[in-house]
Formats: sequence, C-alpha cells, structure tokens
Amino acid sequence: MSEQHSRPVMTGGCQCGAVRYALQSEPTHASICHCRMCQKAFGNYFAALTGIEMQDLVWTKGAPSIFRSSSAAERGFCRDCGTPLTYRYLRGNRITVSIGSLDEPERIQPEIQYGIENRLPAFEHLHTLPGERTEDGTPPEELAAMVSYQHPDHD
Repeated sequence: MSEQHSRPVMTGGCQCGAVRYALQSEPTHASICHCRMCQKAFGNYFAALTGIEMQDLVWTKGAPSIFRSSSAAERGFCRDCGTPLTYRYLRGNRITVSIGSLDEPERIQPEIQYGIENRLPAFEHLHTLPGERTEDGTPPEELAAMVSYQHPDHD
C-alpha cells in the first residue's frame, strides 16, 4: 500500500464485517435518492449516498457482490449480510458509498434529494413522530442478555 493509501480519510463496511473499505479522499456530493429503484435496493424510504473517484475506494477486506440494477448502473452489496455498499453509473469514474455503511456516518450531511417524484408521503412527517431510546422500551434483563453479532464500526 502506498503512503497515500496508508491513512484513509474514512472507513466503512458491511454489517457482518465480511466486506470493509477505505476512502482515500473526502467524499463529496452527499445525497438521498427517493427513486423506486433505490427504495427497493435499500429496503427503505430512500438511499443515502456520497461519492468519490473510483481510484480512491480501496477494498480492505473482501469485496462486494455486484448487481446490475439497470442498463446504466450497478450496485455493490455484501453477499453474506445484504448490506448495500455502493452505487455506480457504468459510464464515468465516480462511485458512491452508502452513508450508513461508513464507520462515522454522522460526518456526512446530505446536500440534495433526487427522485423526489417517488418520495413517499410519510417521509415528510418522520421528524414529527415521537421517539424513544432503545433502552426505554426494553427491560434491563433483556438488554443485558442481548448479544450483537454486528461488526464494530472500525477495522
């Protein structure tokens, strides 16, 4: 690994830890996409993505499986746990990573929304829903018995 690649700007990976990556430059153009294809790919209201030049994405453990979701794009995911990891237009030299797969997703602030014609009506009201912390609705003995099999947010 070259000196440039010895200190990543950010790192991330899938839920089970089978696939890990490092970003060698600061990601830009963070967005959320409401298109129906992204909703299905993420199993959610939207996909949150941020991107870099392809040469600045280094797979440090394993590699994603690829699904060509359209004639224009492909998506990378962990074959073991299903975590969505990347989205890439086949033309061009840029790739996006899912913000949720970053070890420090809080560092990224989306700048724009795409596919708003498919934005689900409930999305507009999510911030008004009441909230509670995980431990508020779970008895202490159940919390103590829970064991996480998720990979930690670091290598």
